[in-house]
Amino acid sequence: MSPGKYGMQEDWEKDGVQEIMMDFLLPTGILLNFPVSRNDTIKNIKRMVWKNARSEALFNALGDSDAYVFTCINQTAEREELEEESRRISDVRPFMCVLRLVAREGDRVEKLTNAQISLLIGKGLHEFEAQKNHEVNEFRSKMRTFCEEKAQERQQLSWQQWMEYSFPCDLEPCCFPCGSAKSKNTKKIFINIKFEACDESFMLQQDPQDLPEALIRNALKKKATVFRSVRQEPGDYTLRCNGTWEFIYGNHPLCQFKYIFSCLRNGQNPHLTMVHHSTISKYQEEQGRMCSQVYKTRSLSRPPPLPLKKQNTSSLWSINEPFYIHLVQGNRVNADEGMKLVVQAGLFHGSELLCKVVTSSEVTVCSEPLWDQRLEFDINVADLPRMSRLCFALYAVIEKTKKPRGTKKKNKKADCPIAWVNTMVFDYKDQLKTGEFLLSTWPSVPDDKSDLLNPMGTVEKNPNVDSAAGLLIHFPNIRQYPLYYPPLDKICDLEKNGDTHISFFSGTKEEYLKLKEIMDNKNYTEFFEDEKELLWKLRADVREYYPESLSKLLLITKWNKREDVVQMVSLLRNWPDLPVIQALELLDYSFPDPAVRSFTVRCLRKLSDDEILQYLIQLVQVLKYESYLDCDLTTFLLERALSNRRIGHFLFWHLRSETHVASVSLRFGLILEAYCRGNIHHIKLLAKQNEALGKMKALSDFVKSGSQKMTAEDLKLCIRQESYLEALSDLLSPLNPSIILEEICADKCRFMDSKMRPIWLMYKNQWAQGDMMGIIFKNGDDLRQDMLTLQMIQLMETLWKKEGLDLRMIPYGCLSTGNKMGLIEVVKNSDTIANIQRNNSNSAATAAFNKDALLNWLKSKNPEEKLDQAIEEFTLSCAGYCVATYVLGIGDRHNDNIMIRETGQLFHIDFGHFLGNFKRKLGINRERVPFILTYDFVHVIQQGRTSNSEKFERFREYCERAYKILCRNGTLFVNLFAMMKAAGLPELTSFKDIQYLKDSLALGKSEEEALKNFKVKFNEALRESWKTKVNWMMHSLAKDNRP
Repeated sequence: MSPGKYGMQEDWEKDGVQEIMMDFLLPTGILLNFPVSRNDTIKNIKRMVWKNARSEALFNALGDSDAYVFTCINQTAEREELEEESRRISDVRPFMCVLRLVAREGDRVEKLTNAQISLLIGKGLHEFEAQKNHEVNEFRSKMRTFCEEKAQERQQLSWQQWMEYSFPCDLEPCCFPCGSAKSKNTKKIFINIKFEACDESFMLQQDPQDLPEALIRNALKKKATVFRSVRQEPGDYTLRCNGTWEFIYGNHPLCQFKYIFSCLRNGQNPHLTMVHHSTISKYQEEQGRMCSQVYKTRSLSRPPPLPLKKQNTSSLWSINEPFYIHLVQGNRVNADEGMKLVVQAGLFHGSELLCKVVTSSEVTVCSEPLWDQRLEFDINVADLPRMSRLCFALYAVIEKTKKPRGTKKKNKKADCPIAWVNTMVFDYKDQLKTGEFLLSTWPSVPDDKSDLLNPMGTVEKNPNVDSAAGLLIHFPNIRQYPLYYPPLDKICDLEKNGDTHISFFSGTKEEYLKLKEIMDNKNYTEFFEDEKELLWKLRADVREYYPESLSKLLLITKWNKREDVVQMVSLLRNWPDLPVIQALELLDYSFPDPAVRSFTVRCLRKLSDDEILQYLIQLVQVLKYESYLDCDLTTFLLERALSNRRIGHFLFWHLRSETHVASVSLRFGLILEAYCRGNIHHIKLLAKQNEALGKMKALSDFVKSGSQKMTAEDLKLCIRQESYLEALSDLLSPLNPSIILEEICADKCRFMDSKMRPIWLMYKNQWAQGDMMGIIFKNGDDLRQDMLTLQMIQLMETLWKKEGLDLRMIPYGCLSTGNKMGLIEVVKNSDTIANIQRNNSNSAATAAFNKDALLNWLKSKNPEEKLDQAIEEFTLSCAGYCVATYVLGIGDRHNDNIMIRETGQLFHIDFGHFLGNFKRKLGINRERVPFILTYDFVHVIQQGRTSNSEKFERFREYCERAYKILCRNGTLFVNLFAMMKAAGLPELTSFKDIQYLKDSLALGKSEEEALKNFKVKFNEALRESWKTKVNWMMHSLAKDNRP
């Protein structure tokens, strides 16, 4: 090994190296050395070791190979036991070419499961144990018990119930109430049916409004007639969509299943397979066996620690002394000499400051500054709310003497933020903290001119303790015994016993009118003092007549007055359940009280599985606002994920994609571990996806880091390697777990020329109809903003369909799977507007002005009678995307990120800018128009005839109807975006960013006012379409890659 080169990293990455010499140290003291293939599994290597060891001394002392496990030093310089023996050595990537064989200790099944979970979640479970943290240990123990109980309950399900868990129906939103008259279009459809383990199939005619049972009955009747088979019961069968893990069953009309709906729309015949319940029961038994094996062999875990004995339970509320802490010193502080170091401390409840901020004395800059100072807060211990959060900011100030005399500022020192950190005043067991705490801080944003304190930030300490600045603080022992916050039932008893009795007031007529005005205004977030007093005075009336405005009452509650807290918590006990839209708002960090969060989760229990999936991105993000590991929201999400594998799949990926974020790494890692414990069988499926994503990243790194220019052939050659072919085939798509990515076609794979070199991977499936399916792997871009935008477009489509308006949207799949990487679904048979215009023009400069290009392209793809349908598809989708891009303020729209399918559907891609964050050049907003509506779009809508105003007016009606539906649901969109503030997206960090959405949805205005404003914007887009054309021409000139 050359000087300065350590480890095997380069050898594992070398292309074409098939064999590597390795050393094997046996427990008998014998050292073996022989070559192994990179593609060999650990199991194969063990077999080879036994074969080679036969000719060596002391072989008989070894015994059975299953009694041993290999260990190695991994890439993170940790000792790793290789329990998962199906892994290839090239995937293990030991740091040195040495494997040591050691005797197995402990429970093998348990250790293997732990190894699989560690590999899958990207964190060794030993890291959790190394925390030596009681809260972590208790959470793990409690969640493990909870999740394993859920798994055992699942084993008792009937086969039909198990189907609902494993293969939930994928349905269209119902456009008409069940049981109503059948829709006008009662034309029957032809369905191709085959029975499993039988090659022959036959066609059946069926009414699309029929239930699946009717189709099954017809199929059995046909089978009995054709094959003279014994009559069977329809209840013993279910229908599977060929080539997928999608099933059709239950009390939904056939046309409501997405697969059937899609076939009807595209003029295709659905292909289904009749599956007997015995096949489903086999799957169920196989999964049950795996779980039982793990739970049976689970060694008895240590009993949970005994609860702390609450000695003198004199109420915390009897201590009317000021709350204080002791600021001892800092360590590893890095700041310029000649500055002074200061610590600012504030007590918060959510976003509300409970009392005046306290500032320490100034000390000279050094690595370990010493304050040794008492910081007293203007609030009594008795008035501290349960979720009091102590927020610190460490900053440096320039000394007054150093300031130039001519400064106009009022003798104010210049602050230079260094770090911030937050900690809870009470621990997870409700006890007021005592003793010393070393708080490892988070670096502040250097140019951030906003407040130094960051109450919205995490209460976790920075895990990078070796590099982060630290603050040593001391919580005093106010009494000789531990002090606890009173439990909820005791708070309510206090209120009943009259200590702080709720006294309700009746208001005057004027006060009730003022209350109605406040309640009716959806934009109200800040209140004047007299309005706060009125709301509090009439709080019982708010509960009685305006329960949906609970958030307003919570915002004006004085959380630093225990009497008000008691009254609010007691009032909440009898508060009627809120609709989900209003309940979602209460998951924000402004509402941290445990009683409020518990009430909110109770309201969320009404969510259907489809609604959970619709809002899951946000529900995962607001976990970041939770102050303790064990919370109602975590339990709720795990419970729903363990009752529906589709929810489990997406919960896993939304958590897994952020485990690299230090502030949530522990919380998300623990939830992932709990989910895996409750679904042992799912580990195998997710591990396969994880392995494939690892190979995709390796391909992407290979394509991006090539010293010479990489070609598509180089990529194909790499994919054809055995380890890549195996890893990239036979997996469920992370984008949609019903879709099987069966066989990768290396010949059809390629990478794009754009900066991040996205890789197109194409798959064929022997059972699926139609062309190949494709996914794009992107490495280097944060896909979370695209994911959020597409989620909103999908939500819009659902709301429109519920009102009978199908605007033919294409919210294609997009999933962030890790740090700046993820997957995007390929929309088949589509092209960009830019390519269509360039291919129909002689030069790039005139391409954007060729109004006939789009219509001619559609004519070439849709001959004669199909053209009218294609133009209708274009009109509907164009209306949908015009409204969607306007409402969401999507910027950077040009003809390279607007696409069109051969069927006529228009759709947008690449959502790098939203909420009105448009690209600016030289300080000038380059995109002046509110949405994209160019003349060539109008040309297609009018079927190429300028006089065809009737078609255009219909298009305008679609737009206006779609906009009105979104305005009626404005609060839902605002609440979902507000929940995403926790994600840390650059264009969505504060309520100011959400103001764009409130304005575009005309929140607080009447429908007439909103529509009037929208019509102005619509006409403006039409009038200024020439500017869009110029923008597109400039883009085409810059991007023209034609020879």
